[in-house]
Amino acid sequence: MSRFVVQEHHASHLHWDFRLEMDGVLKSWAIPKGPPEKKMIKRLAIQVDDHDLEYINFEGEIEEGEYGAGNVFIWDSGTYIMESESKKSKVIELHGNRLKGRYSLVHLKEKQWLLIKL
Repeated sequence: MSRFVVQEHHASHLHWDFRLEMDGVLKSWAIPKGPPEKKMIKRLAIQVDDHDLEYINFEGEIEEGEYGAGNVFIWDSGTYIMESESKKSKVIELHGNRLKGRYSLVHLKEKQWLLIKL
């Protein structure tokens, strides 16, 4: 099983960073309205730069003038199983404290994805 984390990020705009441990990095998406906790709820997820694996435990303040300045808190974390993966979608099963069950990441265009609780 691989790890995941959701970080609540109080930057210029409040959002949640959804990160999946994949290929030696954290594949990352910013979710403006937060990850869905109820079935069939869809949330926009904007793919952002990969982060180093060490960032999976980060909580704290990113200083003014730095990219992503603001406070970061771990909102949820745990492990996940990749059920299926293609260029257009990923189906994962999350085993977190708050997020549990099957989710799908569906690629719309460019860096835009939908995160859907199945």
